[in-house]
Amino acid sequence: MKICLIGPSYPFRGGIAHHTTLLYRNLRKKHDVTFYAFKRQYPRWMFPGRTDVDKSVTVINEEGIEKILDSLNPLSWWNVFRRIKKVNPDLVIFPWWVSFWTLQFGTIASLVRRYTKAKVLFICHNVIAHESRVMDGLFTKLVLNRGDYFIVHSNEDLKNLKSALPNANVKKTFHPTYDVFHFRNISKEYAQRRLNVDGNILLFFGFVRPYKGLRYLIEALPLILERLDVTLLVVGEFWENKEHYIRIIKRLGIIDKIKIVDEYVPNEDVGIYFAASDIVVLPYVSGTGSGIVQIAFAFNKPVVATNVGCLPEVIEDGKTGYLVSPGSAAEIANVIVKFFQSKKDEAFRENVKKENFRFSWDFLVGAIEELAFS
Repeated sequence: MKICLIGPSYPFRGGIAHHTTLLYRNLRKKHDVTFYAFKRQYPRWMFPGRTDVDKSVTVINEEGIEKILDSLNPLSWWNVFRRIKKVNPDLVIFPWWVSFWTLQFGTIASLVRRYTKAKVLFICHNVIAHESRVMDGLFTKLVLNRGDYFIVHSNEDLKNLKSALPNANVKKTFHPTYDVFHFRNISKEYAQRRLNVDGNILLFFGFVRPYKGLRYLIEALPLILERLDVTLLVVGEFWENKEHYIRIIKRLGIIDKIKIVDEYVPNEDVGIYFAASDIVVLPYVSGTGSGIVQIAFAFNKPVVATNVGCLPEVIEDGKTGYLVSPGSAAEIANVIVKFFQSKKDEAFRENVKKENFRFSWDFLVGAIEELAFS
């Protein structure tokens, strides 16, 4: 099958760039794939972080990617379409995660539908963006109406898509594992020395945004410390007011039990934080999917998460982690204490290893093939 793939890749950072690049890598094993990536992604004034450029030394990249799409230059959108038309593919794939891409992806998809024989597939990381506004739903429906096929990673996104497009031809597959951060074997002891921590370690990893519920994990920490000595690593760039969290931490008197790393972690350092940790905590209050779970599972780390979005679909309660109610510091505290006191770390790690086959990239490639050949 001849496929054109559109989306972000290196030098841009983040889970969508990693996902699209790894999808390209795995599709190329069986198909003729052309990848048109961004040479400019977001305008600087719009991006909530410090930069959207990946500063990693060890990059996640692939040969043959054509970096020609400029989000602010409609001539580049036209150029991408012209190249697609020349390639004459069977399928054109777009990722979808935020309504900023309404004009860019909507324009290219419309031209493809009208002037080529290719079918259009949207891989919906979020049908509706996190912390969305009223107009996001309208823009999303406007763009996704251009699609022939859809892939989602959670039942919640399946429901959202069917609400917007009742007749959508859609398949649900699990978000594949991000198994690309194992650049070297790192022992727990070495990682903890590098980070100047020791003992029982909890890890919150990823951008800090309101929907991720970090405050509930912070509020759970004093409840944990009443029964168990732990240290919490909060590792990720703050996309909201960091001082708000610092005030909570100081009020609770736990500043010496939390280590904050307010930065986007380069690829080569990701393994240090997961190797140092015993369990990863995702106290989300809302959401549909999470690439953080798939990084944790790649390092065979169990996950405590809330019962929202895809999390209860990928985490087996009491086997590969624990599920709790969103917004409940007490429940978070109870399961973390239970995890350490029951001494099931090795059993949970083995369970994660056994279950990782469910998150193979082969399943995503297979779902794409099933839709395209249906």
